[in-house]
Amino acid sequence: MARHRFPDGFVWGVATSAQQIEGGRDAGGRGESIWDRFAATPGKIADGSNPDVACDHYHRWREDVAIMRRLGLGAYRFSIAWPRVLPAGAGTPSAAGLDFYDALVDGLLAAGIEPFPTLYHWDLPQALQDVGGWGERDTARAFADYASLVTRRLGDRVARWTTHNEPWCAATLGHEEGHHAPGHTDPAEALRAAHHLLLSHGWAAAAIQREVPAAEVGIVLIHTPAHPATDGAADADAARWFDGFFNRWYLDPLFRGAYPADAVADRIAAGHLADTEPPFVMDGDMAAIAAPLDFLGVNYYSRVVMKAGPDGRPVAENPAPPGERTDMGWEVYPRGLHESLARIHRDYAPRRIYITENGAAYDDPADAAGRIADGRRIAYLRDHLLAARRAIADGVPLAGYFAWSLMDNFEWGYGYTKRFGLFAVEDETRRRVPKDSAFWYHDLVSANAVDDSSSPTIHGDSHAFDP
Repeated sequence: MARHRFPDGFVWGVATSAQQIEGGRDAGGRGESIWDRFAATPGKIADGSNPDVACDHYHRWREDVAIMRRLGLGAYRFSIAWPRVLPAGAGTPSAAGLDFYDALVDGLLAAGIEPFPTLYHWDLPQALQDVGGWGERDTARAFADYASLVTRRLGDRVARWTTHNEPWCAATLGHEEGHHAPGHTDPAEALRAAHHLLLSHGWAAAAIQREVPAAEVGIVLIHTPAHPATDGAADADAARWFDGFFNRWYLDPLFRGAYPADAVADRIAAGHLADTEPPFVMDGDMAAIAAPLDFLGVNYYSRVVMKAGPDGRPVAENPAPPGERTDMGWEVYPRGLHESLARIHRDYAPRRIYITENGAAYDDPADAAGRIADGRRIAYLRDHLLAARRAIADGVPLAGYFAWSLMDNFEWGYGYTKRFGLFAVEDETRRRVPKDSAFWYHDLVSANAVDDSSSPTIHGDSHAFDP
């Protein structure tokens, strides 16, 4: 067994999102979100559930902060619910909503944990969706105003801000494929939404730094390496196509001020764009999007393997046998994290990178003694952290790691059927129950190092994190 240390000052944290854990559906005058509406639509959520209560973090946040303090974390990545702060998306803010995040930030700081908020994790106020949502430019303006409001309230205590989480998911899954809220299937609208999400990032970053000039601002992208299924030219082109619309469609505007030409051509060929100059791009947009970032957040879960389908369009394969996949069906592929970090560093050179999400869904039941032995999750996290450590050794400016997620939660269209948490959440009591991975992560954070042991020693009992 070897121990691999991380640099001094490396940030260890966990990540969550408001829609997935908060609950408090109508508390404090919170407005409806697009996910509230989507979940209430029959057939949209796998188990027929909804996020109305979720993990009840809205009422139990003090308990959750205490758990994070016992884990020894340095930071907590959470999202702020836009409809909790501005129930109508704009206009008069909710005093109760702002008070909630004000208290959460104070509670984190009192526990020695840095608040690391994300302003948008997919929960658009339904009132804005009713007038066009991310398909309309006005939503980007509303987001900048919302960012300014929240920064004014919390910016004296929050040093690092993230604008968006995974705009690809919001645009493509929500507007092209229909799997996420608002459930649309219009590729042209998805391209407009992607642009307005990126534009709103640029405008919000400027608004944050006007309010707090010393603030650091970044954005979180999901990155997935695309590998061809064979050495053939058609499969190589299929991988290029996927990389263009999934990875480079967001990285290139942020770091190069333009959409990738080959991906634009692909969209024209598919009939989703009419011209190389998309009509939704206006003067000054790309400069706003490409304003320098203080950091980039990278979410990584797996890779994709692409082949050319009968019509030449890309088709994903899954080369991993079932035993090497998570419950999401995703291949366990740790080396892809190193590949993602190295590629982003080489091609885009962000000043600093955080791994803002990384984790695995496994459903491991408690035994008769109450222990949840989730060894597969520990192995997943260990092997990905070893890959991250190799990236640091190769010169990647990696500054922190946030495990996804603190606890099992509402996993979007899957409802409560996919479990990513270090802690389970009991259905009736909402008690947080630590899994073996919680004790393992505590020990890793304490040591600031990851062991490459295949049989880690787990210390603790199911009540160790009780209030």
